[in-house]
Amino acid sequence: MTIPVMKQSVCFAFKKGTGEKMNKVELMGRLTKSPESKYVGGSGDTLMAKYTLAVDRKYRGSNSNDTDFINCVVYGKGAEFAMKWLKKGMKIVVCGRIQTGSYVGKDNRKVYTTDIVVDEHYFAEGKTSSSDRKPEEKNEAEAKTDKEGFMEVPEDAELPFE
Repeated sequence: MTIPVMKQSVCFAFKKGTGEKMNKVELMGRLTKSPESKYVGGSGDTLMAKYTLAVDRKYRGSNSNDTDFINCVVYGKGAEFAMKWLKKGMKIVVCGRIQTGSYVGKDNRKVYTTDIVVDEHYFAEGKTSSSDRKPEEKNEAEAKTDKEGFMEVPEDAELPFE
Protein backbone atom coordinates (compact mmCIF):
# COMPACT_ATOMS: atom_id res chain seq x y z
CA MET A 1 0.00 0.00 0.00
CA THR A 2 1.33 3.48 -0.84
CA ILE A 3 0.31 6.85 0.58
CA PRO A 4 0.03 9.52 -2.14
CA VAL A 5 1.16 13.08 -1.61
CA MET A 6 -1.11 15.85 -2.85
CA LYS A 7 -0.03 17.18 -6.23
CA GLN A 8 -3.00 19.30 -7.35
CA SER A 9 -6.00 21.16 -6.00
CA VAL A 10 -8.34 18.75 -4.25
CA CYS A 11 -10.94 20.78 -2.45
CA PHE A 12 -12.02 23.69 -4.62
CA ALA A 13 -15.21 23.11 -6.55
CA PHE A 14 -17.52 25.70 -8.06
CA LYS A 15 -20.78 25.16 -9.86
CA LYS A 16 -21.22 27.86 -12.46
CA GLY A 17 -24.61 29.51 -12.54
CA THR A 18 -25.84 28.26 -9.16
CA GLY A 19 -25.94 31.77 -7.70
CA GLU A 20 -24.62 30.49 -4.38
CA LYS A 21 -22.35 32.67 -2.32
CA MET A 22 -19.13 30.97 -1.37
CA ASN A 23 -16.68 31.23 1.52
CA LYS A 24 -13.95 28.77 0.51
CA VAL A 25 -10.23 28.93 1.25
CA GLU A 26 -7.39 26.74 0.02
CA LEU A 27 -3.89 27.40 1.42
CA MET A 28 -0.53 25.67 1.30
CA GLY A 29 2.17 26.40 3.85
CA ARG A 30 4.28 25.11 6.71
CA LEU A 31 3.26 24.68 10.32
CA THR A 32 5.04 27.18 12.57
CA LYS A 33 4.73 24.77 15.51
CA SER A 34 2.93 21.56 16.34
CA PRO A 35 -0.84 21.92 16.89
CA GLU A 36 -2.27 22.67 20.32
CA SER A 37 -5.59 21.24 21.46
CA LYS A 38 -8.34 21.59 24.03
CA TYR A 39 -11.89 20.37 24.53
CA VAL A 40 -14.65 22.88 23.81
CA GLY A 41 -18.42 23.01 23.51
CA GLY A 42 -21.22 23.12 26.04
CA SER A 43 -20.31 19.77 27.56
CA GLY A 44 -16.58 19.99 26.73
CA ASP A 45 -16.67 16.93 24.51
CA THR A 46 -15.49 18.37 21.18
CA LEU A 47 -11.76 18.37 20.51
CA MET A 48 -10.41 21.56 18.93
CA ALA A 49 -6.89 21.89 17.51
CA LYS A 50 -5.22 25.18 16.59
CA TYR A 51 -2.13 25.81 14.53
CA THR A 52 -0.55 28.57 12.50
CA LEU A 53 0.35 28.15 8.85
CA ALA A 54 3.22 30.16 7.31
CA VAL A 55 2.19 30.93 3.72
CA ASP A 56 4.52 32.63 1.24
CA ARG A 57 3.16 35.54 -0.79
CA LYS A 58 5.07 36.58 -3.91
CA TYR A 59 4.82 40.01 -5.47
CA ARG A 60 3.97 40.21 -9.14
CA GLY A 61 7.01 41.16 -11.22
CA SER A 62 9.40 40.87 -8.28
CA ASN A 63 11.67 38.19 -6.88
CA SER A 64 10.90 39.18 -3.29
CA ASN A 65 8.18 37.65 -1.17
CA ASP A 66 6.59 37.99 2.25
CA THR A 67 5.17 35.40 4.58
CA ASP A 68 1.67 35.53 6.03
CA PHE A 69 0.95 33.71 9.27
CA ILE A 70 -2.58 32.32 9.13
CA ASN A 71 -4.39 31.00 12.22
CA CYS A 72 -6.22 27.73 11.59
CA VAL A 73 -8.69 25.85 13.77
CA VAL A 74 -10.13 22.36 13.26
CA TYR A 75 -12.71 20.37 15.24
CA GLY A 76 -13.63 16.75 15.94
CA LYS A 77 -11.99 14.00 13.88
CA GLY A 78 -9.97 16.58 11.95
CA ALA A 79 -8.52 17.80 15.27
CA GLU A 80 -7.63 14.23 16.23
CA PHE A 81 -5.85 13.82 12.89
CA ALA A 82 -3.98 17.12 13.38
CA MET A 83 -2.80 16.19 16.87
CA LYS A 84 -1.61 12.76 15.79
CA TRP A 85 0.02 13.49 12.42
CA LEU A 86 0.88 17.19 12.03
CA LYS A 87 4.20 18.49 13.35
CA LYS A 88 6.18 21.72 13.22
CA GLY A 89 7.70 22.41 9.79
CA MET A 90 5.40 20.10 7.83
CA LYS A 91 4.08 21.40 4.53
CA ILE A 92 0.32 20.91 4.32
CA VAL A 93 -2.69 22.08 2.33
CA VAL A 94 -5.80 23.20 4.19
CA CYS A 95 -9.28 23.66 2.78
CA GLY A 96 -11.94 25.47 4.74
CA ARG A 97 -13.62 28.81 5.31
CA ILE A 98 -12.78 32.20 6.78
CA GLN A 99 -14.42 33.02 10.10
CA THR A 100 -14.17 36.36 11.84
CA GLY A 101 -14.92 37.09 15.46
CA SER A 102 -14.09 39.32 18.38
CA TYR A 103 -13.60 39.27 22.12
CA VAL A 104 -12.77 41.73 24.88
CA GLY A 105 -9.12 41.50 25.89
CA LYS A 106 -7.57 41.81 29.34
CA ASP A 107 -7.19 45.57 28.86
CA ASN A 108 -10.94 45.93 28.06
CA ARG A 109 -10.28 46.59 24.38
CA LYS A 110 -12.12 44.74 21.65
CA VAL A 111 -9.86 42.32 19.76
CA TYR A 112 -10.86 41.18 16.27
CA THR A 113 -9.86 37.74 15.00
CA THR A 114 -9.74 36.02 11.62
CA ASP A 115 -9.29 32.25 11.48
CA ILE A 116 -9.52 29.54 8.88
CA VAL A 117 -11.95 26.85 10.00
CA VAL A 118 -10.41 23.77 8.41
CA ASP A 119 -12.66 21.20 6.76
CA GLU A 120 -9.86 19.15 5.20
CA HIS A 121 -6.08 19.04 5.38
CA TYR A 122 -3.58 17.14 3.28
CA PHE A 123 0.13 16.41 3.34
CA ALA A 124 1.79 18.52 0.63
CA GLU A 125 5.13 16.72 0.55
CA GLY A 126 6.64 13.36 1.29
CA LYS A 127 7.77 12.42 4.74
CA THR A 128 11.42 12.75 3.66
CA SER A 129 10.96 16.48 2.98
CA SER A 130 10.08 17.59 6.50
CA SER A 131 12.58 20.17 7.63
CA ASP A 132 12.66 19.42 11.35
CA ARG A 133 14.13 15.91 11.16
CA LYS A 134 17.62 14.95 12.23
CA PRO A 135 19.98 13.87 9.41
CA GLU A 136 20.02 10.22 10.56
CA GLU A 137 16.19 10.17 10.53
CA LYS A 138 16.15 11.64 7.01
CA ASN A 139 18.50 8.94 5.69
CA GLU A 140 16.38 6.20 7.28
CA ALA A 141 13.17 7.64 5.80
CA GLU A 142 14.75 8.11 2.35
CA ALA A 143 15.75 4.46 2.33
CA LYS A 144 12.09 3.45 2.83
CA THR A 145 10.69 5.50 -0.08
CA ASP A 146 10.75 4.78 -3.78
CA LYS A 147 12.09 7.13 -6.45
CA GLU A 148 8.74 8.98 -6.68
CA GLY A 149 8.65 9.74 -2.95
CA PHE A 150 6.09 7.10 -1.96
CA MET A 151 6.72 4.86 1.00
CA GLU A 152 5.69 1.27 1.51
CA VAL A 153 3.29 0.82 4.41
CA PRO A 154 2.75 -2.62 5.97
CA GLU A 155 -0.81 -3.97 5.61
CA ASP A 156 -1.29 -3.98 9.42
CA ALA A 157 -0.05 -0.37 9.89
CA GLU A 158 -2.38 2.11 11.61
CA LEU A 159 -3.37 4.83 9.13
CA PRO A 160 -5.06 8.19 9.80
CA PHE A 161 -7.87 7.34 7.36
CA GLU A 162 -9.89 4.35 6.18
